[in-house]
Amino acid sequence: MSRLSATLSRVKPSPTIAVTTKAQELKAAGRDVIGLGAGEPDFPTPAHIRAAGIRAIEEGKTKYTAVDGIPELKAAICAKFKRDNGLDYVPAQVSVASGGKQILYNALMATLNPGDEVLIPAPYWVSYPDMVLLAGGEPVIAPAGIETGFKLTPEALEAAITPKTRWFIFNSPSNPTGAGYTWDELKALTDVLLRHPHVWIMTDDMYEHLAYDGFEFCTPAQVEPALYDRTLTCNGVSKAYCMTGWRIGYAAGPQDLIAAMRKIQSQSTSNPCTISQWAAVEALNGSHDFIAENNTVFARRRDLVVKMLNEVEGIDCPTPNGAFYVYPSIAGLIGKTSAGGAKITDDEAFATALLEETGVAVVFGAAFGLSPNFRISYATSDEALKEACTRIQTFCKGLS
Repeated sequence: MSRLSATLSRVKPSPTIAVTTKAQELKAAGRDVIGLGAGEPDFPTPAHIRAAGIRAIEEGKTKYTAVDGIPELKAAICAKFKRDNGLDYVPAQVSVASGGKQILYNALMATLNPGDEVLIPAPYWVSYPDMVLLAGGEPVIAPAGIETGFKLTPEALEAAITPKTRWFIFNSPSNPTGAGYTWDELKALTDVLLRHPHVWIMTDDMYEHLAYDGFEFCTPAQVEPALYDRTLTCNGVSKAYCMTGWRIGYAAGPQDLIAAMRKIQSQSTSNPCTISQWAAVEALNGSHDFIAENNTVFARRRDLVVKMLNEVEGIDCPTPNGAFYVYPSIAGLIGKTSAGGAKITDDEAFATALLEETGVAVVFGAAFGLSPNFRISYATSDEALKEACTRIQTFCKGLS
């Protein structure tokens, strides 16, 4: 096809999806592959949430709904923000979409004009910069490296803001690093943002409930109430509730912004899946006991992966506060050659050689805007993680 949009040339396909797809293809071809690329829990959706979805089907709740969510779900979201974050919203300030990705995309599409800048700390979730580009804006990347625990400093935030900055995208705990900001660390950032009233804040709180070792989650509008009127607080049921495939994300913010997002959604997808919305009502209002149980497993897996990777000379793997990712540095391996003859020139070459020679699929760091690193999702079985890390150890020992 020769008549493709010029906008398409500004973006690339999602690298995390590409890695998962490649791993699935190799597996289908008979290769022994361990995929550590997918960012989703391996636990099933809890029974009471599944039952709510089945009940919705049996009760005939399968028609169109309001464009951005049923009243019952918006009420549940308002209750969640009050209960978990001390934030007061009314249903008119809430938007529900087909996943967290659509929420962010709608907000950017509704607000960006050519030349507007969106400030994104790196490493970042792979989709942020490309969504900004699709919406006609310009991503501005502010590095937050391993030396600061993968967290943006107030100085780096201040230095990256310009008169053209429209949004600051904030993600904690982070994909891909698992790094979480403490209250004091976040307060230092919100103090900077108070000095720049033209900058709006878009939070990605998707990993809020996946926190370990006593880490206490907080979100910008909670830490600094003066930012409430220019913050879009985004979340969803995908990760903590093991509902990735149900596709429900949500956000709360100023009514005029929510109305603009509704307008975008009304001309793209319209309402999110009705059945999924009713399941999400149960997810938010029902028992959350399973989250602590799942987190105990995630923390054990995290410790296993961090320990085994740090046993490798040339790899430095910090221990994250949350989510289900580690983001080790391979600075000590760059320039070496694998047993199969591959030159490790960068993290993409490392990930490619690792997959081809050992069958372990990871995502290379350049995809997240910070090298030389790679991301492992430890949301898979202990046995698979142990075997994968053993293969990584063997692969790295074979480098010369």
